[in-house]
Amino acid sequence: MLFEIYRILYFLGVTAGLWLLFRKAGVAPWKSLIPVYRVVVWIRLCGKGWRWYLYFLIPAVNVFAFLLLVVETAKMFQRYSFWEQAFAVVFPWIYLPLAGGNPRWAYIVPAERPPHRVGELRDWLDSIVFALVAAVIIRGHIFELYNIPSSSMEKSLLVGDNLLVSKAAYGPRAAVTPLSMPLVHNVLPFTGGQVESYLKWLQLPYHRYAGWSHVRRFDAVVFNYPDGDTVCTAWQSNRSYHDLVREEGREAVLNSTMMNVGGTPVPNKIRVRPVDKRENFIKRCIGLPGECLEIRDQQVYINGQPVENPAHLQFQYAVLFRSDLPCNPRHILSQAGVSEEDYANAVMQQRYEGIPHYIVPLSRTRAQELSRRYEVDTVQPLVFPAETGSTTLFPHDGNYGWSVDNFGPVHIPAKNEVLELSLQNLPLYRRLIEVFEGNSLEVREGQIFINGEAARTYKVKMNYYWMMGDNRHNSADSRYWGFVPEDHIVGRAAFVLWSRDKDSGKMRWHRFFKSASAID
Repeated sequence: MLFEIYRILYFLGVTAGLWLLFRKAGVAPWKSLIPVYRVVVWIRLCGKGWRWYLYFLIPAVNVFAFLLLVVETAKMFQRYSFWEQAFAVVFPWIYLPLAGGNPRWAYIVPAERPPHRVGELRDWLDSIVFALVAAVIIRGHIFELYNIPSSSMEKSLLVGDNLLVSKAAYGPRAAVTPLSMPLVHNVLPFTGGQVESYLKWLQLPYHRYAGWSHVRRFDAVVFNYPDGDTVCTAWQSNRSYHDLVREEGREAVLNSTMMNVGGTPVPNKIRVRPVDKRENFIKRCIGLPGECLEIRDQQVYINGQPVENPAHLQFQYAVLFRSDLPCNPRHILSQAGVSEEDYANAVMQQRYEGIPHYIVPLSRTRAQELSRRYEVDTVQPLVFPAETGSTTLFPHDGNYGWSVDNFGPVHIPAKNEVLELSLQNLPLYRRLIEVFEGNSLEVREGQIFINGEAARTYKVKMNYYWMMGDNRHNSADSRYWGFVPEDHIVGRAAFVLWSRDKDSGKMRWHRFFKSASAID
């Protein structure tokens, strides 16, 4: 509602400003009420040429053209102050009515306007501010670059892929935390992840502007980490705060000023983050609102029907090399697409567990190719059965006991759906009700209470999604932390802009401009 009010005020303010401006310039003010034509008249009054008409026809560029035209309007009244022009850019819906309605400000035809020279410092300042504003608008509302940091989406998306993520596709999300350092996500650089880059003094409600698409199955989606509402700064998103609490106890985690990360003591603080300042993850959307999802022996079923698998889907395989032949496992596995990091993890697991084989992630095609090599004895797929009593996976309740390969069924809530609540299914939806939708919930004497009232049902406020990585045995995804709310959605990964192999350091030229959401 707040954004609807702001949108109305913005439109009315700009319209009123143009009405007053046109009247002051000797143009019939009713022309300010005609869409498109009023922009044509405005451009003429500012003395700009035909190129500006083209600027307003190009998506994204038209935003900057509008803001620059506001600055040109200030110049029409010989208002050259840097701070005044900055105010005009930030608040055009306030500035235009003030400029048009001020009787002491006379409109001067551009051809008759005396020249105004600015110093070199001002020229640089204008350029820097314009570049900063442009970058903030583009990054926040149009697109952003995203680097693949982990192997959770291999071999569809690779470590070292740099993606262009479209925020306009699903509609740009308005800032929830507007008091934030520009071009920085959640921590200030050079602070070791210990200093937040934003202030929580002002928190705005969730609002998403219109886009041209909706989240679809198999889209590669960038979203804010749903389990990242609270973080240990020593780990950031590498280990969930909630997992640490389940393992070590809440008091132990809250009182830990230092944590052991990879054998190194790291300073630790507990931070509670707003939705838009949680870490960005990228996974593939598998389940949509209102659907029932289940995994049986690694195959995903939606509403009882098997879904298509991405061509490069990976699982873990146990690879055993022949002991009677000399071979180089590292080289052979590298040829099968196993990264240096995955090979190192396999060697570490081999030594720790005392096993003769290498457990590595492979696609089915790669596994078949590897099994045909004469140096290889066996290539066995690993399938994890359900584990009664396990609390590692969502919903972290021993009564479910699901595994990464045998999971569910679980119903994915849709907006305005009424959930039937019971003590049996409450673990699935408790976090949704309490954290994502901001209600209080408690159980007293076997009865569920929401916001202090007894409840057997709950009406869902948002759509929810189920996200999974293509590297199924090496992906922290919805199987571990559950549903992804719609207000956490950042954008759709459009395509790979460029790619650099982490191990060899070489460019992967064949991946340039490759679709990021394709599953074939």
